[in-house]
Formats: sequence, C-alpha cells, structure tokens
Amino acid sequence: MDNEISMEQRLSRIEQLLAGQKNVLTFDEACTFTGISRTYMYKLTCGSRIPHYKPGGKNIYFDRAELER
Repeated sequence: MDNEISMEQRLSRIEQLLAGQKNVLTFDEACTFTGISRTYMYKLTCGSRIPHYKPGGKNIYFDRAELER
C-alpha cells in the first residue's frame, strides 16, 4: 500500500501532462508556465508588456508560443 500513488497525486500528474499540450493558457496556467507571480503578471498585462488576449474583456488568455519567445 505504501508504494501506491494517491488519486490526488495521479490527477496532479495528469493535469501537468495535459497542460504541456495546450496552446492557449489561462492566467493561472501562464503564471505556472512562466514562473511569474500573479501580481507581476497582472502588472505585465496591464502595461501591455506581455502578449495576452481578453476576448469579451473579462478573462485573460495567453498563447503558449508567444510566452516561449
């Protein structure tokens, strides 16, 4: 039993694998992907210093390829 991975750990691993396949990232995913804090990411988006998209003017999304550059 000690060698078994908990369901939460397995789900976390699956989420990480799926996140690596996405081309469009949410705000939180972009923060995790880049290692930038939420506060600093907000400053970058507010000043248009990082490429981002706000369809409908509410949620912020990022293109993974643009973040990698």
